[in-house]
Amino acid sequence: MLILNSGGTFNKRYNPLNGELEVPFDNKAVDKILTSFESSYSLAGVVYKDSLDIDTNDRKLIASIINESTENIFIIIHGTDTMHDTAEFLDAIFDDRKIILVGAMQPFEIDSIESSLNIGMAIGFAKAINDDGVYICMSGHVEIWSNLVKNRKKGKFEIVE
Repeated sequence: MLILNSGGTFNKRYNPLNGELEVPFDNKAVDKILTSFESSYSLAGVVYKDSLDIDTNDRKLIASIINESTENIFIIIHGTDTMHDTAEFLDAIFDDRKIILVGAMQPFEIDSIESSLNIGMAIGFAKAINDDGVYICMSGHVEIWSNLVKNRKKGKFEIVE
């Protein structure tokens, strides 16, 4: 299993110099969560962007890393605003891997519970699932990417009915 960190709200930290939440160029939040696991996982930082800034070239980079890896299970930490777009992009390329995109509505620095729960669910799901595909893990759900969407009015992800 390879965990790819692309940034997003999950990773944002407060910058006291400019008063803004920023995506740092590190894996501090994910590293802190992973220290509580008994198993160790490979972790690589990839893009370090707010998902609104992720573009096709960034998605191609993520796909290239997945394609070149010997792993067949991938957890991608991703911002929630364009998580669905990246999932759709990866689904068009891969049908022989398990890819789970996960994020958080609040930064780990502000609310560590949601981030920790989401990545824990994603890892557990990745270990338990037999079917290849691209999934999203958010708001207590893990579903095929097209079955789970962000409800911007409620601030959570919901199953498509």
